[in-house]
Amino acid sequence: MAVKACLNGGRTRTEHPAVPLTPAELAADAIAVRKAGAFAVHVHPRDGAGEQTLNVRACDPFARAAAVRAWRQPPDFVSVNLAELGWQGVMRAAVHAGIGIEAGLATRADAQEFARSPFVHQVVRALVEVDGGAEDARAIAELIPAGVPQLWHGCGARTWEVLAAAQAAGVDMRVGLEDVLVLPDGRSAADNAQLVAAAVALTSGAEP
Repeated sequence: MAVKACLNGGRTRTEHPAVPLTPAELAADAIAVRKAGAFAVHVHPRDGAGEQTLNVRACDPFARAAAVRAWRQPPDFVSVNLAELGWQGVMRAAVHAGIGIEAGLATRADAQEFARSPFVHQVVRALVEVDGGAEDARAIAELIPAGVPQLWHGCGARTWEVLAAAQAAGVDMRVGLEDVLVLPDGRSAADNAQLVAAAVALTSGAEP
């Protein structure tokens, strides 16, 4: 089992003072979470005002861009949510560009559509991403075709419940300020590195 870090998402500094926004902040956080045990990072590029953007110039520091074919510094993989319009085109472009794909599955319907798609065996992994709890994650996971690696993550209050279920299922997990602001015991997390360290402890069976 391994832990991926999600550094910022749509979070603001009002929600948590340690949310990284600038390229320098994200780079520093990426180093910190790697030292804490994360195998990869997931980021949402921001513009000069701190707003999420897909502008090519703003995304280049994060190896992301509005169109896959326009990327000058391709990432190792991209996350593509099946709930979003045009996901097939994005996956197809990524495949042609030799970029790995994480298929984001938030519902059973997403999982069923993914299972019917031609991309099943072209993805790096399937992301089981739920707003609910462990039962929702398991319901989606059971529809993912055999042989496709999985990574689970939650959102908000039940995030740690989902991660505990991922640990029990023996699959990878994701954590960071994008998903949750507190540690397993309910204390406010200092930063992304502390969240990752808690998740790494969970994967090892230690007390987070």
